[in-house]
Amino acid sequence: MAPLTRREFLGASAAGLGALALGPGALRGAGSAARPNILFILTDDQRFDLLGCAGHPILKTPNVDALAREGIRFDRAFVTTPICAASRASIFTGTFERTHTYTFTKPPLARSFTDISYPAVLRKAGYRTGFVGKFGVAVEKDVQKKMFDFTMLDNLPHVQTIKGVERHMTEVEGEAVVEFLRGIPQGQPFCCVWCPWAPHAEDDNPKQYFWPPAVDGLYRDVDVPVPEMAAPAYYDAQPAFLKNTMSRTRWGWRFDTPEKYQTMVKGYFRMISGIDMVVGRIRAELARLGLADNTVIIYASDNGYFLGERGYADKWLMYDLSIRVPLVVYDPRAPREARGLVKHDMALNVDLGPTMMDLAGAPIPSLVQGRSLKPLLGRAAFAWRTEIFCEELWDHPEIPRSECIRTDRWKYIQYPAHPEHIELFDLRDDPDEKRNLAKDPRFAKELAELRARCNARILALLADQAKFE
Repeated sequence: MAPLTRREFLGASAAGLGALALGPGALRGAGSAARPNILFILTDDQRFDLLGCAGHPILKTPNVDALAREGIRFDRAFVTTPICAASRASIFTGTFERTHTYTFTKPPLARSFTDISYPAVLRKAGYRTGFVGKFGVAVEKDVQKKMFDFTMLDNLPHVQTIKGVERHMTEVEGEAVVEFLRGIPQGQPFCCVWCPWAPHAEDDNPKQYFWPPAVDGLYRDVDVPVPEMAAPAYYDAQPAFLKNTMSRTRWGWRFDTPEKYQTMVKGYFRMISGIDMVVGRIRAELARLGLADNTVIIYASDNGYFLGERGYADKWLMYDLSIRVPLVVYDPRAPREARGLVKHDMALNVDLGPTMMDLAGAPIPSLVQGRSLKPLLGRAAFAWRTEIFCEELWDHPEIPRSECIRTDRWKYIQYPAHPEHIELFDLRDDPDEKRNLAKDPRFAKELAELRARCNARILALLADQAKFE
C-alpha cells in the first residue's frame, strides 16, 4: 500500500465501510468447519469514550463505528492494570498482574504463562498466527517464535525513514497486516494481532503526538472543550502523594496552557483517526481476499487515558478514565438480531484471550483467570460478573501502587503505601468520581464490605500465582 494523501482519507473510510459489498469470493483461510479467522486490534492509550460510536462529539472514527454498528460494543470494558506492560501481559495470558507478576523492570514473562497465551494455544490448534506493531512484553528466548508464525515488530518514533521516504508507522503496520493476510495458505484459519503504537505519545519529544499525513487536516477548525474536571480545584483536592505523580509531570508536558492543550489533544485525536483509516484499508483487503465473511474483528486498547482531568495526563490510577477502555467485537457470521448491540456487562482485558480461544473452538487452559465473552455476543441474557478487581503494582516513585474493587454502583480504592488514604465513590450518583465518601459514616458498611472483598481478591490471586511455580 502506498502512503495515503489527505484526500484519500474519506476514500479509505468508504472502502472499509463498503468492504462487504466487494463480494465474499472463496473463503480463503476458512479452515476446518469454517473456524473463524480473528483480527485483533489493540491500540495504545485510548480510553472508552474516544470513538464516534461511543458518543464522542468530535472524533471521526467511521470504520470502528461501522464495526460497532455491525457488531457489539461493550460500554463497560476495563483493564485489570492501567499500564501497558502489565496490561499486555494480562491480555496475552488471561491472568492478572498479581498472578503473572510482569510489569516494567521485571524479568521476562515466565514460560509457564506464555505457554497458555492465546496465540500459543491458537497456533497449536492449527491457526496461522501473526503479530504486527508494539509487542510491549519481555519474554524468554525464542518464545515469540512459538507464539507467532509472522512478526513485524516496531518501536518509536512514529515517523521513520524507510527506503528513503518518511513514513508514519501506523500506515507501515497496516501494510504488514496486509502482507500477512496475503500469505495465508488456502484453508488455514488465522489470528492476526495488530498493536499500533498510536495514539501513544512520544514522551521524549516536545511535540508528543505524531499522525499520518492523510489526517493532517482533521480538527483544525475545532475548539476542543476543556473537561470540567480539569479545573484546578480537583487537583488541589488530592493528597500530596497523588499530586506528585508521573501523571502530573506529563500534564506539564501537554496540557499546562490553553494553547498547548488544543494542539496536543488535536494531535492525539488525529492519531486515533489515523488508526481508524488503516482499519478501513484492512477491511477492504479482507473483502478483496475473500476473507471478510469469516473474520471476527476485535478492537480494544491496553489502558485508559487522562486528557487533563484532575490535572493529570496518561493513566496508572484506578479512576475510570484510566482503567476503562473501548471494546468492539464484530462477527460477520452473527445473525442480524445479534448486531448493533451495546452490552453493559463488565468485560475485562483478561477476557480477550479466552474469547478468541472459544471462538476458535480451542481449549481454554484451566489456569486462565478471564472468561470468554462468547456467551454475551447476542441478545440472550447470561449470568455474568457483578464486580471487577483492578491493580497497579509497579514499584515506581512517581506512580503509587493501588488496588480497587468496582461494582455496578461502587468504586473502592486503596493505596498499599498510603493506608491513611482510601476512596469510595457512588457511581450511580457520581459517575465522574468527584466526591470521595470514604470518611462519611453513612457509608461505613459499604466501605468495610468492599475493603474485605478487595483484600480477599488479592489473597486469591496470590494463591493462583503459586500454581504457576
